[in-house]
Amino acid sequence: MAIIAGVNISDNKRVEIALQGLYGIGLFQAKDITKKAGIEDNPRVKDLTDTDLAQIREIIESEKRVEGDLRREVNMNIRRLIDIGCYRGLRHRRNLPVRGQRTKTNARAKRGRRVPVAGRRQTVSK
Repeated sequence: MAIIAGVNISDNKRVEIALQGLYGIGLFQAKDITKKAGIEDNPRVKDLTDTDLAQIREIIESEKRVEGDLRREVNMNIRRLIDIGCYRGLRHRRNLPVRGQRTKTNARAKRGRRVPVAGRRQTVSK
């Protein structure tokens, strides 16, 4: 197993796919990293030489913000929004969707399971 940025990446996956296991690296970033490292044909991680892995590590450490640093930055940005009390911060604080999605019928993942409310039965009038 190769270790990059403190994370074990799978040997059996192709390089571009394995790099996406790092928080903060998607397909575009992975392709950019392999291009800068001079790796062609997208080989499997087990087929890379030690110099290739060292080059990938160096590129990620010097140019990309990944894993702990990125998580910390994202959390600090959310903390800042909550502290200044802006609308987005209030939505984060109440654990509701932040980007304008509707909540009357959707947002179950964010709001949690449905909880029945007592005393809401409809009475049938005769």
